[in-house]
Amino acid sequence: MPGNQAEKFDVLVIGGGITGCGVARDAAMRGLKVALIERDDFASGTSGRSSRLVHGGIRYLEHGQLHLVRESIRERETLLRIAPHLVKPLAFTWPIYRGARVGKLKLAAALFLYQLMALGKSRRHLSLDEKETLEREPSLSNVGLTGGAVYYDACTDDARLTIANAIAADQNGAFVASHTKVTGITRENGMAIGATVTSQHSGETRELRAGVLVNATGVWQNEISGDRVRRHRGSKGVHIAVPKERVGNREAVTIISAVDGRVMFCLPAGPQTIIGTTDTWTDESPENVHASASDIDYLLRSANAYFPGARLTFDDVVSAWAGIRPLVGAQANNPTAVSREHSIVLDSSGIIHVTGGKLTTYRSMAAEIVDRAQQVLGAKVQPARTDFVELPGADRAAQIDQLQRDDSRLAERLVAELPYSGAHLVYGVTQEKAQTLGDLLIRRTHLAFETRDHGKSVAARAADIVAPVLHWDEQTKNARVREFEQDVGRMFAISPRAVGNEPTTY
Repeated sequence: MPGNQAEKFDVLVIGGGITGCGVARDAAMRGLKVALIERDDFASGTSGRSSRLVHGGIRYLEHGQLHLVRESIRERETLLRIAPHLVKPLAFTWPIYRGARVGKLKLAAALFLYQLMALGKSRRHLSLDEKETLEREPSLSNVGLTGGAVYYDACTDDARLTIANAIAADQNGAFVASHTKVTGITRENGMAIGATVTSQHSGETRELRAGVLVNATGVWQNEISGDRVRRHRGSKGVHIAVPKERVGNREAVTIISAVDGRVMFCLPAGPQTIIGTTDTWTDESPENVHASASDIDYLLRSANAYFPGARLTFDDVVSAWAGIRPLVGAQANNPTAVSREHSIVLDSSGIIHVTGGKLTTYRSMAAEIVDRAQQVLGAKVQPARTDFVELPGADRAAQIDQLQRDDSRLAERLVAELPYSGAHLVYGVTQEKAQTLGDLLIRRTHLAFETRDHGKSVAARAADIVAPVLHWDEQTKNARVREFEQDVGRMFAISPRAVGNEPTTY
């Protein structure tokens, strides 16, 4: 925490999701004095619960959102360039079946336009006949299969992409604090001039002043507004993870749900296949949103229609999680039809609020927000080259290897069949701003997603490994283990199949 009780900043960013961290990086790279405050961990909300895709949004073509597709394709190529250690090319197979809502001609036209909008900067798509489609994805159903296509987008580690932006902001001089709560907005003559913030762990409270405040809290966004405005409606997106061998997909597969015709994905994710996502309006609170039994049933039925040999059931689900998308202009009955574009609003107290947007376009959205912040500050708008400067973390694997060589105990795997070791945890604390077991086992690694108990069986051991680095005594270690169990309970709980049943955790 800053030592001065009322340290002055140019920009105070509230919210450490991908948008807030991107804003902090951009503003700090422009030479502005920046503070970034996050109540929990970076990417602990929607930013760490996505499909882990950086994509051009081919499905947005169907809704005529050409500007968003064009921007998304440009930003996908930018992220492949500035974060090659975090954003990787990914091939998608789109099988076509007789009578499908998207047939050969419609898909060919969409992919041609998709390619055209990429201006030659992405790999060309390929048309496939029935045999070629099954050669690429032999586990697909062959009943009614007429062919398919291959196109290219990208995948990422959503949480670590967010964290890399927070680290970059820090490296450029920003004050960056997670697990720090904004307990009040300081106002003078009706204008927001700062905030009171309190560390969730130490209880220390500080007063921060700023020339402009940016509210990047997403679905929480109206809690700190100076105006009485209606909270933006949220769309719930649910994903499930199952063992990859149960589905049998080799790469990413784009499918059209047989339940409701929604475009969705079966995605490779290490030892798992991620199936998602749903898109339904919800009034659940962001802290407690989770998958329901009906959400999981929908995803299983959708996947089984394309991979009938899998015969997936609830017992195959290793983990299930949900996030809430803050959508702009959320008046439609079907949230899928609502644009994923963003909104930037300056309220009457001088706070800049941002909502909407998507993971892929966070960098360009952040640049637009900081442009607005500089205008509020009365400064000349001077864009930063965030599209050329590489994000930190490219040496992560090498540093983890070095930690394991320096101390062989850190080379021991936390779970035998997964690649995570004690060195990953120590690196997460010393280099990636992790402070809790949830930070480490949910977001710096994906161990909680990839084990059926979500890391509960290794939590005490993980606490022992990082205790010397975080200066935890025995009482603190025990408290952190209990907090972790509560964290995974909130994130991975499943609402009951029927009224009267207790929630189940998958």
